[in-house]
Formats: sequence, structure tokens, C-alpha cells
Amino acid sequence: MNWEELCFHIQNGRDSASLGLYSAARTSYGKALHLINDFLSTCTDVERREQWQSAIQTINVELSTVNSITELLEDLSRSSACRNGSAIESLIFNIEENKPWPSPTNVDKKTSSVLLTRSTNKKQNVTEFEKEKQKACSSKSFDVPRSGANTSGNSRRRLVNSNESTPNRPPVKKNTSAAGHKSANRPQSSEDQPVQNCLNVEVEKKFDSSNCDKELVEILERDIVLRNPNIHWSDIAGLTEAKNLLHEAVVLPRIMPMFFKGLRSPWRGVCMFGPPGTGKTMLAKAVATECNTTFFNVSASTLTSKYRGDSEKLVRLLFEMARFYAPSTIFIDEIDSICSRRGSESEHEASRRVKSELLIQMDGVISSNPNSAAGVLVLAATNFPWDLDEALRRRLEKRVFIPLPDASCRLEMLKLNLRDLKLADDLDLTEIAEKLEGYSGADLTNVCRDAAMMSMRQRIAGLEMDEIARLHAEDLDLPITRQDFVEALARSSKSVSQQDLDKYEKWMKEFGSI
Repeated sequence: MNWEELCFHIQNGRDSASLGLYSAARTSYGKALHLINDFLSTCTDVERREQWQSAIQTINVELSTVNSITELLEDLSRSSACRNGSAIESLIFNIEENKPWPSPTNVDKKTSSVLLTRSTNKKQNVTEFEKEKQKACSSKSFDVPRSGANTSGNSRRRLVNSNESTPNRPPVKKNTSAAGHKSANRPQSSEDQPVQNCLNVEVEKKFDSSNCDKELVEILERDIVLRNPNIHWSDIAGLTEAKNLLHEAVVLPRIMPMFFKGLRSPWRGVCMFGPPGTGKTMLAKAVATECNTTFFNVSASTLTSKYRGDSEKLVRLLFEMARFYAPSTIFIDEIDSICSRRGSESEHEASRRVKSELLIQMDGVISSNPNSAAGVLVLAATNFPWDLDEALRRRLEKRVFIPLPDASCRLEMLKLNLRDLKLADDLDLTEIAEKLEGYSGADLTNVCRDAAMMSMRQRIAGLEMDEIARLHAEDLDLPITRQDFVEALARSSKSVSQQDLDKYEKWMKEFGSI
């Protein structure tokens, strides 16, 4: 790319905009954007692409400002109300000016001083009247030409001030433009300062979809980006090893970026496996909430398409957006359904291509920028780790077993689930935690929910619908007793067998990596 030509077009666009040559400014900005887009179509460096994407955003903001000023000028030129008002005012002024002056009269010396004072006041009033008349004429008959070649500094100053009074003007910050740095060394006059303030605006980081399919980008932004998970570390009981690993992979690299370089680069792939209902998905949501990173929530349904080749494009766009919004986290739930072992008889050609693209992109995430701490973390969860492809297993550097909760963890879960409810004095949570041995976190939550419903069921037993509707909330919100938990335990059972646990532990001993 010709750097001198790019700098010339950007500088020419800004100079033309400051001088009022808005048509020339739009042409120069368009040529600059064309040069950058041509360069990005062949650029493969991730960091350079991010820098030029931010430069494109800055140029687009300046171009939109020029377009808004042009639209304002066109509206003013089409408006005829101001010109009609100025004609009426000038007609009134001409009538006042053409009135004949009265003939002078002879006065005596006694009244000369009084008349002199009156004439002085009259002259002052006429002078003020003429000033007001000229001010009204200049303000109402103000018409801005299309071209800025003959525009004076005063009219240009009035135009910028009128734009500054609009309520939708974005906040102004210091100049952070990525291109056209020569303009910083040029002395700015008082007339150019409002234009510079209007052009320097704060922009939210937005992924540029000009070089890819806009519909696929909209699908990713609408269905995959998780906005408000609202799950915190304190909402998850136990799982100390998994929390420490995620803290080391996501939080610490942002706090100590100078340490996590080279061989100490942060982990780029973490796989959480274990029986269902042990908190794998909640851990991922806690990462999104606590670590303040862009979180992409991916499942098999969001990466599949009925059109040939779109699934691979979605995978590639997903990782491009993750690199653009870095630091970011890609959470792939039930990853075994997307990237199972290749070479099976039931494998389809389309799924094979998706797996290959996913493996290529994950390897690119790990090796493209090993010295950068602010990167992309691929966080995966599965209940069937033995079905994962060998190449994917290698790319998921850390493989953590999420087991069933122990006694202390079950007690903490009971306290978390029952923290907003009333408890009876005869309820011993330690005893209930011992009876829940072998239950998963989801099973324990279901038992607590069932026990909390017992008092309501007993209260409405044998009542008609009208009688139930007349009950007050205080009549139903009764403390949870030990008997409620005994009945709830009698009506529920475990969802994970010992045979499944042995299978997880065996795979952990063979392929696990904490």
C-alpha cells in the first residue's frame, strides 16, 4: 500500500472539511477507505488488522460528520422561510427610512437644553434601532453556498457553532486518530478549532463486516455474544482447582501482562469435563461476569447452517471477532457434539469440514501471537470427554475434572440455595448435607426446591381454587422444616451412577491435566 498516498488523502480530507469543501473531503475520505480495505484483504497479521480496523472507524466517524454538515447546508438552502422574513423586514425598514423628516422650528433659549437632550436620546434610539435592524437582516438572510471557496471565517464559525448546539452531538475527547498525524504539527487557528472538536469523537469498538458476510456477523452478534450473565464466583460452591485455573488463565494475565510472556504465556484452551449438573456452565458464566472480557457462548446449533460452507465461515468469523474484541473468551458447551472423533462411519462431510476449520482456528489462536497476554481463551465443557478428537484434546491444554460435590461443598450449596428462605429451628443443614452424598449440584438444587414447596402443598391441601386465591402470602411462606427435607429426599434420587464416576476418573488419570 502507498503510505504517502494514504496520508495525503486523509490530510486532504481533513483540510477540505475545515475549509468547508465538503464534497472534496468526502472524495478524499472515500479514497483513503478504499486503500485501507484493499490492504486488509491481503493482510494476515492480527495486530496490524486490529490497528487498521480502529483507523477505519475513526475515518468513518469523520466522514459521517462531514455528511451531517452537508445535509444541514442542503436543508438551509431549501428553506425559504428565512428569506421571506428578511424581505418583510427590509420592506418595513425602507418605509421607516423614507418617511419625510419634519421641518425645523424656531425655539427659544429656555427650551433649547430640553430639546437638545431629547434629540440626543432620539439619535441614540435610532442608532440602536439601526443596529438591531442590521443584526436581524444578517441573521435571517444568512445563506451558505454549496462550495466553501468563498466562505468567510465568520460564516464558517457560525455554521460550526450551530452544529455544536445540536442535542445529539457525541462527547468530545482528545485526538486519537490513527492516520493523518501530520495535522497535529499544523498550527490551528480559532476558526479551525471548532471543526477539530467536531471531528474528534469517542467511538465504541465495532467489528467491521465490510470484508465478510454481514448476515453471518449479525448472527454471531445476536445469538452468541453473551451480554449479562450475572453469575459470580461467590455463587459457585467448591471447585477450588477449577476456579484457580480460570483465574490464572484469564484474570492474572490482565493484571500482570509483563509476566505472562514467552514460555509463561497464558493458557489458551481449557476443557472442563464431568458428570451433568456439577457447575461447568456456571463456571463459564462466572468467567464472563468476573473477568470483564467479551464472552462468546457457542453451541452446536449456532454453528450449523443448511447452506453449504456457511458453518465453516461461522467458525472462522467467530474467531476473527474474538481476536478483534480481545481479550475475549469463547465458551463451547457440549463440545463433543461439534468436534467428536474423526473417521467414524457416521461422520458427514460437512461436519468434517467444520471440525477441520475449528482445529485450524484454535491452533491459530494459540500460535499466532504467543507473546501477547491479551488474547483469546477457548473454554470447553463436555460430559463425554472420551469422544473428543485427539487433535482437539491436544489443543485444549488444560483438562479439568469437575467432580460431584463433597460434604463441605454440599453444605455450602445448601446455604446458598436457602439463603433467602425461612428455616425452622429443628433443621440441621449438616445432617442434610450428609444424606445428600452422591448427589450432583443440580440434584441438590432440585431437592431444596422440592422441600421449599412442601409447606405450600400442605397449606392448600383440600382447598378449592377460590379459597386458594384468597390466601395471603404470609400464610404460604412458612419456615422449612427437617420433615420437609426428609419427604423431598424420599421423592428424589441420584442422577449419576458410580459406574459413570469410575469412567470419568479413569479418563482423568489417563488424559487429565490440571
